[in-house]
Amino acid sequence: CGIDQVITVRAALPLGIIPAGSTDVVSCSVHGVRDPVTAALHVVLGHLQQVDMCSFSSSSQLVHFGFSAMFGFGGRSLARAEKKRWMSSSRRREYAVVKTLARLRPEDCQLSFLPAKSSERKESWMTNQGLYLSISVMSIPCLSPHAPQGLAPNTSLDNGSASLIAVGNASRSEFIKHLKKYSSSSGQFSFPFVETHSVSAVRIRPRSLIGWSEEESEDEGDSKNTPIIQSERAALPWNIDGELVEIANEVLIRWDWLCFRSTIELNIPK
Repeated sequence: CGIDQVITVRAALPLGIIPAGSTDVVSCSVHGVRDPVTAALHVVLGHLQQVDMCSFSSSSQLVHFGFSAMFGFGGRSLARAEKKRWMSSSRRREYAVVKTLARLRPEDCQLSFLPAKSSERKESWMTNQGLYLSISVMSIPCLSPHAPQGLAPNTSLDNGSASLIAVGNASRSEFIKHLKKYSSSSGQFSFPFVETHSVSAVRIRPRSLIGWSEEESEDEGDSKNTPIIQSERAALPWNIDGELVEIANEVLIRWDWLCFRSTIELNIPK
């Protein structure tokens, strides 16, 4: 399954993070708080923090970099929220989550990953084909007021890997139980349909390229064994650090090393 030959040039770029979003997971993970004054003080004082990040490429082209990516439920709920920009932030988020849960369907895709301490040359990729409600790749814990222990509590800022969280097909009620566990201290990974891995690379290849459409089925039945099937070459919605990114092909996600400054000094692939 080898790695795409995307050559990136690293440029040392001091980057200061001051929170101004709805969840501020990067600031909460790096600074420990989402207070903009505290973040600005870290920038002024030039504090340094090593931080892992990920690059995202498709069709051998680098398309993005970031700290977290969600495919499936996370991408589709954000796509719905973006269509309701006239709503307030909190109302838009609630609407999107409820609507996506009501129309919950799994994604039929091939998921491949390279375990964190494996060598690419040894071809130690692990591959699974199946139905997934959600696939997340996170290089930092992604702390937030909604997830006090983080969306990826099993990783850290600079452990040299990313966390893969794959949620397989399940009933809507079981999936909701899984989501609710993020607001507590633990238990979100204790379900039999949830698997986690420490990885250095992930490849997601949808069996049918699935696009974003508001005209999805209104069927309220459970998701089990009912994958979404739409036209080929349509764009797939991804949630990358809270930004909607639509990609029409398979996606390769690779761990990259950064030096975060609280100001963040990142080695960003160009």
